[in-house]
Amino acid sequence: MFLKNDRVLTAMSIMLDVAFHAGRSGVVSGADIARRNGLLRRGIEPVFQLLSRARLLESVRGPKGGYRLGRSARVITLRDIAQTVCASESGFLDRSGDNPLFTDVLAPLWEEINDKVNKELAHLTLEDLVKRASRAGLKPLHQTPITFSI
Repeated sequence: MFLKNDRVLTAMSIMLDVAFHAGRSGVVSGADIARRNGLLRRGIEPVFQLLSRARLLESVRGPKGGYRLGRSARVITLRDIAQTVCASESGFLDRSGDNPLFTDVLAPLWEEINDKVNKELAHLTLEDLVKRASRAGLKPLHQTPITFSI
């Protein structure tokens, strides 16, 4: 269930932050991601783990460690992200009950809407979101490498 799912939005925020500030070659720390998104690091650690296990993120160890994209931003769809974090959750529609208004009207409608959202998310990539951020005038925090000339 993608609609009104804070975990999905958190995962998408994390992935966009990494794509925008680090991409495939750079690394961004989990603490920086949490700070920029107004989240607690310990609260989003399970999301980092899910995204890493799904190979959407790569974890880099060490003093300059953090996260980078596991694949190119142009091949990671928003549906990939949503499905990764929703796979372990029991859904809104799994609730049992004898309420026919819920089971015969609301649940099927919610599934139809969710299917439409799912199809839209399949066509949007992280690269699309990075382009939107650039068009909005946002600038990534690039760390300029140190170069020496003799």
